[in-house]
Amino acid sequence: MIKCEKYKERLADWHMGRLESVDAAELEQHLNACADCREALAATGFVLDSINDLRDPEPSVQLKADFRAMLDDFKAAEKKKISGGRIWSWLLQPHLSLAYGMVILLCIGGAYLLGHSNNQGQEVQELHAQVHELKQAMMLTMLDNPLASERIKAVSYTNNIKYADKRVIDALLATLNNDPNVNVRLSTLESLAALGNYPEVRTGLIKGIMTQVSPIIQLAIADVMLKLQEKRSVGSFRELLKQKGLDDEVRQKVKETITKLI
Repeated sequence: MIKCEKYKERLADWHMGRLESVDAAELEQHLNACADCREALAATGFVLDSINDLRDPEPSVQLKADFRAMLDDFKAAEKKKISGGRIWSWLLQPHLSLAYGMVILLCIGGAYLLGHSNNQGQEVQELHAQVHELKQAMMLTMLDNPLASERIKAVSYTNNIKYADKRVIDALLATLNNDPNVNVRLSTLESLAALGNYPEVRTGLIKGIMTQVSPIIQLAIADVMLKLQEKRSVGSFRELLKQKGLDDEVRQKVKETITKLI
């Protein structure tokens, strides 16, 4: 079981083509012999792929009413706590990943349907705001999941959020600086880079330079600062160079980054 959990943490990376060839081969060998992990892979792929393939079928009056009721129920449930966790925490268990994915798809699908309704104006805007809030709440809830693959999935949902509020940005920065899994941190850094137009994101990334100890993350964050042309990061990179035992490749990359930014 422990061995399976290790492999399940890599499923999202495998599906998105992020695994090294050796790790991918090892995972594929395990999948050939493990039906439970194959099922988990199917659920992971279903969620990641289906969100990008949503269509715009004709809405109905009943659908609109049902979706409103679902939003109200979710918001009410979010206010309650069960043993110090969110009421939806049971949905985040590994064996229910497919069911949870279906819930997410229904919610986002409802947003698409409502967005193409014949009713225009303030009412539709309010519904979109509620859907946006729902997406953010789901992402924040999933970031607490003990499985790294679920946390990566949560981070990926920022691609479906039109704008990020302070809660989301703070949660992403905390994940980048504190998550124990390097793949989760890499995925988070990628999402934060996409939000580079937010001043608080840039400031948080600069502060995080000295927090990172993984050479992989240090190299990646140097690339992000170059992409964003964030000259304010030069001071933090110079401080990083003073660290004893800094990886040689990282040291060279940081020096090149400083040269290109100044």
